[in-house]
Amino acid sequence: MLRILFLAAMVWWGGRFLGLPRQLRVALLVLLFLVVLLIQLTLPDGHGLREATGGSVALWLILGGFGLLAAGYGRLIAVLKARAQPKETTMSQKTGTFSETELDRYARHIVLRELGGPGQKKLKNARVLVIGAGGLGAPALQYLAAAGVGTIGVIDDDEVENANLQRQVIHRDEDIGLAKVFSAKKAMEAQNPYVTVLPYHRRLSSENAEALFADFDLILDGTDNFATRYLVNRTAVALGKPLISGALSQWEGQLSLFHPSEGGPCYQCIFPEEPAAGLAPSCSEAGVVGPLPGVVGAMMALEAIKQITGAGEVLRGAMLIYDGLYSETRRIQLKSTPDCPVCASKSD
Repeated sequence: MLRILFLAAMVWWGGRFLGLPRQLRVALLVLLFLVVLLIQLTLPDGHGLREATGGSVALWLILGGFGLLAAGYGRLIAVLKARAQPKETTMSQKTGTFSETELDRYARHIVLRELGGPGQKKLKNARVLVIGAGGLGAPALQYLAAAGVGTIGVIDDDEVENANLQRQVIHRDEDIGLAKVFSAKKAMEAQNPYVTVLPYHRRLSSENAEALFADFDLILDGTDNFATRYLVNRTAVALGKPLISGALSQWEGQLSLFHPSEGGPCYQCIFPEEPAAGLAPSCSEAGVVGPLPGVVGAMMALEAIKQITGAGEVLRGAMLIYDGLYSETRRIQLKSTPDCPVCASKSD
């Protein structure tokens, strides 16, 4: 009997050392147990093989009974733990109330006069879509999740590459090759399990933009090409959704909030035409200093928090320009274009 127990230990611990899955090791132990029972039940008393495996079926049945009780108890504990942990998260998300953990987590928001409990509840009930999980999207997503925005969508058709990691800090080296939306979702939920992250691993297009935008209250555009920016702007204006747009180049970043139905211009009022080739190179062509996307992306998240809660003054009708090389910040006023093909009929 001791030999069989030693063999079982070798299967379990040796298999673990070799990296065999738990389910396979359990199956091998069950198979070993059934073989021993078969030997005990079919061979006559005194047979050498039966004696070598314990000599009595009763001992094995008792041992098997204890094993079943231990396995059942372990399974019950695992189920209870799994139910207990997410229950607080799921229930608080559905009811819009805050658990004790959430109240402690957002305490620094709640004590702010401009936010307080009502502001934090607005964040919890908000639905924000971030377009792009790259340089600008990465910090924006991180801070929106940390701030407790209840539902955060992220759309991107790209995968994590080694060259992204210099600035797209939501991703890790181990995420190389993984879709950016799933890498971002993993990081956001690890940081705050009290938010719902909706990943859309696809490219934004004229066919899917309107249906996607309709499901969210606020849009953040962190893309790096004008074709997508114009599409985002057209769709946001058509649906009356506020749009926070950011852009980067080398050492400089800019951001603004466009919401013509509430006053001010749209994106195309300010940039009526796509610049000629070479005049506005992408980050891959012109380069970008690593922390700059973090600065501007965090500013985008801050604008989102203000827009959702009504705190302070948002950048509607204004653009903030940050020069990281010379540590300068400028704010310029923006005006609507009367004959804008996108928002002329939407502006006040």
